[in-house]
Amino acid sequence: MAIVFKLLGALALLMFGMKSMSDALQKMAGPSLRHVLGAMTTNRFTGLLTGMFVTVAVQSSAATTVMTVSFVNAGLLTLAQAISVIMGANIGTTLSAWIMSAGFSFNITSLVWPAFLIGIILIYSKKYRIIGDFLFGVAFLFFALGTLNLTGRELDLAGNEAVVGFFASFDPGSYITILLFLLIGTVLTVIAQSSAALMALTMVLCTSGVLPITLGFALVLGENIGTTITANVVAMTANTQARRAALSHLFFNVVGVFWVLCLFYPFVGFVCRIAGVDPVSGSQSVTGMSFALATFHTAFNVTNTLLLIWFVPQIERLVCSIIKPRKAEDAEEFRLAYIQSGIIKTPEISVLQAQKEIGLYGEKTRYMYSLVLGMLEPGADRPSITARIEKMEDSSDNMEAEIGNYLAAVSDAHLSDSTKGKIRSMLRQINEIESIGDSCQSLARILNRTSGPDGPAGTEIYSDIHGLFYVLDESLSSMNSILDNPEQLPAADYKRKVRIICSGLRGRIMSDVDEHIYPYAMGTVYTDILNECEKFVSYVENVMEARRGAKLRTENLPVD
Repeated sequence: MAIVFKLLGALALLMFGMKSMSDALQKMAGPSLRHVLGAMTTNRFTGLLTGMFVTVAVQSSAATTVMTVSFVNAGLLTLAQAISVIMGANIGTTLSAWIMSAGFSFNITSLVWPAFLIGIILIYSKKYRIIGDFLFGVAFLFFALGTLNLTGRELDLAGNEAVVGFFASFDPGSYITILLFLLIGTVLTVIAQSSAALMALTMVLCTSGVLPITLGFALVLGENIGTTITANVVAMTANTQARRAALSHLFFNVVGVFWVLCLFYPFVGFVCRIAGVDPVSGSQSVTGMSFALATFHTAFNVTNTLLLIWFVPQIERLVCSIIKPRKAEDAEEFRLAYIQSGIIKTPEISVLQAQKEIGLYGEKTRYMYSLVLGMLEPGADRPSITARIEKMEDSSDNMEAEIGNYLAAVSDAHLSDSTKGKIRSMLRQINEIESIGDSCQSLARILNRTSGPDGPAGTEIYSDIHGLFYVLDESLSSMNSILDNPEQLPAADYKRKVRIICSGLRGRIMSDVDEHIYPYAMGTVYTDILNECEKFVSYVENVMEARRGAKLRTENLPVD
């Protein structure tokens, strides 16, 4: 029992070491890691290389995949980009298997103690704490690998007749046995949430001589399916595109396992020839068995990626047909449609694409405001609608940042005065549209404080505020029309109109409170609504002014 607990403890230490390494590397990379994922995925091949190198850097395919899914959720990556990054992550994760193979090949624990010493010094220095955390993760990883290697020998599984008899009862030449061990590998990986831990356990069993190398390969295939569950669990609460990205990861690995099963024994023979291992009798060398498992893991992921990288559009269409968006959810997703991070064309085309993106940004913001209008209806689920608006506002912030970064990148080029003026105007437009989103969120929160149709909702002031909200909706409609066609004049002076309405309503609120039509606290809520409405319409007017001003400045520029 002591040896068994030592084995399980070593696996736990291995998982902790991998997580510590991954967390420290992600902190060291910081925002640059996110920038790399966003900017270096211009096509499927650069996406593949990006996913591979990022996974090698953070030593966790799960971290890369979860990060990719979160970027898709935020609208920073397209689905096609995400699929190629995930394929690259599958190749990058093979490095972990080679590290473990090295741990089983020689006594790696001699490297642990200097790493612990240097790590603790750096941690207490504070300035280099993250580097110290990384070294501690490396030390724990190596210590766990060394412990697993020694524990496997202490267990002497090859001398345990019961264990040997149990594994000998399975026929490595039977497809049913292969499928059974594939299922076992999948389930154990899902439970442990770590393919690295299961790979280490597989190496312990194979190097001990009790598990045939063929069944070890079957466990590795199961681990590749089980590791996709993490991203799918994370994506359960995400938007449609993020769930599709996670499903594509599962589909990619399942398809790979399917074709390998169809060619299982020839593929096993090919890998064993490379590793110098007999697929029937295995190898008496610990190094040979661990090397064979790492080789199989790499051969599977690299070959599968090289085969499926050509079918990214087809995989995208398939997952889109399986996971269909709800109309409301699709409307609530802020995603770039005309520009992509990292792709800068000629300045004129880039500016045109950015202006189209701003038009889409305005339309999405108006949809957010339509949810605010829905809160005024009797029986509306205000807390639920407020939560949806807050989620959209977070996505709106991301969209503003991406358009702003794109325009900043365009402005680095040699531009004419006309184009520079357009970019300044567009930067102001996205800033004001983002402020409209903030105002929608504020209005939603204020409306959440009202008591609903049973109290002041039935009063005359409530009806007038309802009408004021529709004036704001008209102003948004006019703003979007001008974003599309700057030569169009606004239908009315909305800022002045709203100011006049709010001025009259403030006097009525004071009178209603004096007459005890509703309590003072509700009067302050209504006043807050009026203040926010005035801010809202100012933002809308600023967008229209910026869009029309850019057009006028361009027309009035002197001709060379």
